Amino acid sequence: MRKNIIILILLLFSVNGYANQDLQSIKAEADSAYVDENYDRAVELYLQLAQENAKDAHLCYNLGCAYYRLDSIAKSILWFERAALIEPDDDEIAYNLDMVRTKTIDRFVPLHEMFFARVYRSVVNTFSSYKWACLGISFFVIFLLALGLYLYSSRMVLRKTGFFSAVLFVVLTIMANVFAYQQLKYAESSMKGVIMDTSVTVKSTPSESGNDLFVIHEGTCVEIQDDSMKEWAQVRLSDGKMGWIEKKTFERI
Repeated sequence: MRKNIIILILLLFSVNGYANQDLQSIKAEADSAYVDENYDRAVELYLQLAQENAKDAHLCYNLGCAYYRLDSIAKSILWFERAALIEPDDDEIAYNLDMVRTKTIDRFVPLHEMFFARVYRSVVNTFSSYKWACLGISFFVIFLLALGLYLYSSRMVLRKTGFFSAVLFVVLTIMANVFAYQQLKYAESSMKGVIMDTSVTVKSTPSESGNDLFVIHEGTCVEIQDDSMKEWAQVRLSDGKMGWIEKKTFERI
């Protein structure tokens, strides 16, 4: 019985190893296709990898670059946006996303956001959820060291240093974990989409017979307000305008 279990474990490790090896092979072929300017093939292979790991920021970034080379602006924005959700502190992703956005037709003046809300969001997006979690662990280790200094040091100066350091780093630990959770929540509960059609008429009601409100174009990002209907979604633009569009006209970030 024990021998069978050991064999089964070894087989599982072997299968996992072959799978990883296969993915690495696909990644190498995709990178090679991109370097050789065979962008259609690169996209095809990167999409295969994305089916296995859609949370890989580097992979999303590569897809954004490949689609840009194919002049598929909407798809490029979509994948750069997905990469930015995973790694909001990556300057290269942010730069390329801003650059591709300049290729879109629509221009909007964003609504004014409250100062504290803007600052809080900026702080949360300073690092990814993984990096915030790592910081939280580091702060907790320092907190334990400071606590040990306070409890076991015989000198009053060191005890005071340990006490105040422990208070500081327990606060930083809590904050880092809160920011990690918030950043993960932003990434996993994204209610945004990118328009894929060349142009889309935004309606006043979820119906073809609804009044035409305005037109938006390929690559425009929208915030999804109501996703409860089967074929229609209520969306809001960055300037506050709202209306209904068909779900087939956009892709979720």
